[in-house]
Amino acid sequence: MLDANIKTQLQAYFEKLTQQIDIVANLDDSAKSREMVELLEDIAGLSGRITLEQRRDTNERAPSFSLNRPGENIGLTFAGIPMGHEFTSLVLALLQVGGHPPKVEVDVIEQIKGIQGEFRFETYISLSCHNCPEVVQALNLMAVLNPNITHVMIDGALYQKEVDERRIMAVPTIYLNGQEFGQGRMELGEIIAKIDTGAAARDAEKLSTKEPYDVLIVGGGPAGAAAAVYTARKGVRTGIVAERFGGQVMDTLGIENFISVKETEGPKLVAALEEHVKSYEVDIMNLQRAESLIPGELMEIRLTNGAILKSKAVILATGARWREMNVPGEKEYRGKGVAYCPHCDGPLFKGKKVAVIGGGNSGVEAAIDLAGIVGHVTLLEFNDQLRADAVLQKKLHSLPNVTVITQAQTTTVTGDGEKVNGLNYTDRATGDWHHLELEGVFVQIGLVPNTDWLKGTINLSKYGEIEVDARGETSVPGVFAAGDVTTVPYKQIITAMGDGAKAALGTFDHLIRH
Repeated sequence: MLDANIKTQLQAYFEKLTQQIDIVANLDDSAKSREMVELLEDIAGLSGRITLEQRRDTNERAPSFSLNRPGENIGLTFAGIPMGHEFTSLVLALLQVGGHPPKVEVDVIEQIKGIQGEFRFETYISLSCHNCPEVVQALNLMAVLNPNITHVMIDGALYQKEVDERRIMAVPTIYLNGQEFGQGRMELGEIIAKIDTGAAARDAEKLSTKEPYDVLIVGGGPAGAAAAVYTARKGVRTGIVAERFGGQVMDTLGIENFISVKETEGPKLVAALEEHVKSYEVDIMNLQRAESLIPGELMEIRLTNGAILKSKAVILATGARWREMNVPGEKEYRGKGVAYCPHCDGPLFKGKKVAVIGGGNSGVEAAIDLAGIVGHVTLLEFNDQLRADAVLQKKLHSLPNVTVITQAQTTTVTGDGEKVNGLNYTDRATGDWHHLELEGVFVQIGLVPNTDWLKGTINLSKYGEIEVDARGETSVPGVFAAGDVTTVPYKQIITAMGDGAKAALGTFDHLIRH
């Protein structure tokens, strides 16, 4: 099943194993079981430290397999064939069960080991989801380190009956001890914080003791990362506080317009950004949300956990988030049919009727992608014509299972109390009301800047963007801003990086002059 190149790479990785790994596969008579056995036999054949046992147990999911050490029950299971984006999750799990140390800070490892209680995690994923591996890998690591924690990765496409019974319509969806725990991308630190009571208070106390920075950057996307590299290279004390390092880019699948890199994916680019920033003396404070900015001789950034960080100058690079329709039913059915990531959640709607809201590039690309998976796509555009590039429109109109409706104003997302069953829209040309019977609604109508916490502190545009001058400075001296959160046009990764560098240079100039 694995080609020669991958086998050669795996064989080199498996030389790092220091402990025996027992793979126990639970099988049935399905083609997927045969496919799983082929994969596991390939893996077991690459190292003398890996054994494979095949069995049939009707009380467990089949096909599935668990990873253990002799005489232990680690509680790490894959209910599905972890290929695609999840292949890395499998390789990391094998290395960690086999004794290779994870690339995680020592204090985090000790925190995981010290968690008390019983935690049975189940994560429903799709193999095309680029957000799912981070959750799977985090929970797998926790299971390896702590005997009180178990984790099962479940391929929703393979276990469709479970998905239907639990009404799962977005991935990743995480269950803890039989109850829904969370949806969407979650980092290791976020998961730990949710189950380790007292972690937030300890974080706040630790952060508040930090000495003032020369430059504090709020936001860890491309703009924030570029700003950090530039300020650190100037030799000034630099810190980054970010709700999620990488920002929107973590949710971006294909990137083909980042100059000098022909093709990459969001998570890969974020990993490279983080590695670059960490090569300098930058204090990265991840998974921390800013609550308010208090200007002064020393600027203060107050965090939602109660911590206060101080700095001589601040660069705001908090980016933007998916714009919501703000119609009845949207929030109620978010994750229950209302979705924002077609790459992640599309496979859960196989053969079903869905709508895409938005006729720009994002909306049309989403409709094209979904058309290959779902039964039918209806694209609704508010204006009288689509706004996407001509080549995308041509492709869209060539698809037999896509309907395009223009001048359509979505007014309500409808449902049965548990999941979406349709939407209502008004024809803006005639005023007529229409209802579409659907099982999914994918919202693709642009972005809104993350500036709610700054209202009343600095000048914002009518769209909520931070107003900046040519050097990136805001209406408050010593406070600069960069990237999608500002009034600068063309919200692109490459322009955000340029803005971050410009704001950093402007900040340094401000520091040496004041």
